[in-house]
Amino acid sequence: MLSEEINRVAEEVSAILRGSLTADCSPLYRAAYHLPSQGGKRMRPFLVAKSSELVGGSAKPVIPAAAAVELLHNFTLVHDDIMDNDALRRGVPTVHTVWGMPMAILAGDLMFAKAFQILLRAGGDDRRIRAAADELATATIDLSEGQHLDMSFEERRDVREDEYLAMISGKTAALFRASAKIGAILGGGSDEAVARLGEYGWNMGMAFQIYDDYLGLTSKEDVLGKAIGNDIREGKKTLIVIKGMSSDAAPLLSDALGKKSVPNEKMAALLGHLQENGTFGYVYAKAKSYVDAALGSLSPFPESAARASLFQLAQMAISRKK
Repeated sequence: MLSEEINRVAEEVSAILRGSLTADCSPLYRAAYHLPSQGGKRMRPFLVAKSSELVGGSAKPVIPAAAAVELLHNFTLVHDDIMDNDALRRGVPTVHTVWGMPMAILAGDLMFAKAFQILLRAGGDDRRIRAAADELATATIDLSEGQHLDMSFEERRDVREDEYLAMISGKTAALFRASAKIGAILGGGSDEAVARLGEYGWNMGMAFQIYDDYLGLTSKEDVLGKAIGNDIREGKKTLIVIKGMSSDAAPLLSDALGKKSVPNEKMAALLGHLQENGTFGYVYAKAKSYVDAALGSLSPFPESAARASLFQLAQMAISRKK
């Protein structure tokens, strides 16, 4: 089963993260390990492992790279929680809530540096290691630019769908693309194979983020691990908000957008209206279109267990519960 495969990779990745962040028991290292210790979906490291296998490599040698990708992802979450002032992540208090904002910033910085240290000390072909590090650095730049766009949208009411898609391309899809390309590079893949897997990762990342925003308004707090409707209360311009603002739900949505004190009853009524008028359906269909494109990028590869796993992984991006 796919979940069992993901768990096997996750266990190996978790062992590396644990070894890297628990050797020192200072508050800084405890803060840095707080979020990785809670697990997570581990989709990105699994993507590294399976992309290597798909091009003829193996999973074992690329596990350090998979751990580096996961640690970098967790670094972005720590800083993202600070910027959004979120109290919960993965069902537990966020790093800045427990240790304070200065320590959380330092913990994130430590995680960022450790990610590159793990990757560069992994061993293997030096040229491919450098190429993998370049992909991770490029993804970090894209992530920063995407997060900046996301923040700039909060003060606007006229964000367009194409602007939103450009934002998530950097904020989310870039690291999925890098994960797939890093796996293919370290697995010995050709330039064409690396490029195709990059397309797969990018499209899956686009679907993942659109569906993540969808879950943020359609799931349940005890499942998701954070309050439902927070994106609206924080004024985030997700695709649901952008589409909803052009529908008959615009007055209700405009009244709630960016207001942290919106009562749960009022939020529930707004979300119910967005469900009824087809906004949620539109957004889900958009996410599915990216999954279809991701699967198309895999079609030139011969059938294999790794290809089947990557097919299932893309489909899971829009079928998960959290």
